[in-house]
Amino acid sequence: MKKISLAVMLAGLSANLHAIELLSGFGGDAGFGELAMLANDDDSSNALNLPFGINFFGQEFNRFFINNNGNISFLSDLSTFTPEAFPVATQPMIAPYWADVDTRVGQTPTAFGSNSVYVASPSAETVVVTWHNVGYYPAQNDKQNNFQLVLQKTPGTSNGSFSAEFRYDRLEWTTGDASGGVNGLGGTPAQAGYDAGDNINYETLPGSRSNEVLNLVNLSNVSTATPGLWRFSFNNGALPGQTAENAFLPVVVDGAYQFEFNVQLNQRVFIDPLVAVGYDYEVTGGNQFTSVLLPLLAADTDGYAIYALGNLTPGGLLGTVTGGTVFNFATPLTGFTVAGVDAAAMLDPANTTAFVTGLTFLNAGVVQMSQTPITTLVAQVPEPSSYAMLLCGLAGLIVVRRKTRA
Repeated sequence: MKKISLAVMLAGLSANLHAIELLSGFGGDAGFGELAMLANDDDSSNALNLPFGINFFGQEFNRFFINNNGNISFLSDLSTFTPEAFPVATQPMIAPYWADVDTRVGQTPTAFGSNSVYVASPSAETVVVTWHNVGYYPAQNDKQNNFQLVLQKTPGTSNGSFSAEFRYDRLEWTTGDASGGVNGLGGTPAQAGYDAGDNINYETLPGSRSNEVLNLVNLSNVSTATPGLWRFSFNNGALPGQTAENAFLPVVVDGAYQFEFNVQLNQRVFIDPLVAVGYDYEVTGGNQFTSVLLPLLAADTDGYAIYALGNLTPGGLLGTVTGGTVFNFATPLTGFTVAGVDAAAMLDPANTTAFVTGLTFLNAGVVQMSQTPITTLVAQVPEPSSYAMLLCGLAGLIVVRRKTRA
């Protein structure tokens, strides 16, 4: 039985925070697949087979355990409810939100209900574990956390390379009462990150084991446009930061790149600030683009490809142009995408003067538009966050709102 200690409830914390949407559509009563375990306090699933083998810090695993308390482990199940500071000896684990989850009440698959842990394998290269609106010990769900772990095999590899993605939709509590919390706050708050179980290699996400862990829904190491999304790659057993191809990604806070990681003596660590590799341009009302003049960058060797907005396919290609040359649109349009910005140019997506663009418009008057830096050409994010004003060379008065998407 847990020994309950009291703590002063921390005031002033943000609650009911929402960020990245969880993946769903996997069947089951809530769309997240099958129940990983029945309602419980500190239980775990049976050993589950991975649809693909992984190489986790040089250790090969083909199975895993889902632990109710916000993590998965590989050697055995884990019932520990108060998070221990990484590194944790002999227990390789991935922990999107290690805290005292209690799923014994409120299990109904409705909005802000469920309080269950689910598992799904929507493909032979993907595993999704969802802690859906889970409550905290002892059997409380007045505050709920909704988060997800996605394991995905690196396409085209057979060496155990994979990625782990944390998705935080909402975080309202940090601590169970048995970890010194009161009403879900205080005491020893949740920890997020991963641990090799070798007392050397681990990464702890910002705010872990403090009340600031709630802020994970507002931050990201992928893009400022994806609050609540965190991604880590493990390539051929190499942990993030060991190679230039698999560098640590930053958290962007107030326009600054912030990193936090563990290092060993004489160990070189690679870090990788986000760089812009393209831009979206969109008029939000009242006008249309007629031409664009893109800057000539030192790293610009092949020019740029211009697409219909968001349609990076051959069918969406409008044409190609080199920097310093005007590209006239065949017909006026309200949006377009520029791709092909060489990553070697190291364009900072938060730098408002990194990619000064000249534009002409169909009509005179006030124009409202956005220029959205693209940090990867893999996927689009529907609700990017706002940035500062961008200066464009164009005729007339233009109001520009700058955003970032991934």
